[in-house]
Amino acid sequence: MPDLLPPLDSTAHAAPPPAHALAHAPLPHPGARPRYISAQLFGEHTEVEIQHGESTYRLRLTSLGKLILTK
Repeated sequence: MPDLLPPLDSTAHAAPPPAHALAHAPLPHPGARPRYISAQLFGEHTEVEIQHGESTYRLRLTSLGKLILTK
């Protein structure tokens, strides 16, 4: 798993996310908080791990397209 993914760049040329992904359009103005497309985080998987300080969290994509974050 990559260490960190960069924020979505509106000029990036990526394949469209799968239908189950929670895709979002880029934010309308520079300087706004970063936004990530879930398909970029998950790829072909339904679970990813997020390291936050000393803790590892699990982010899971459900069959209904919801996100669940657990420690």
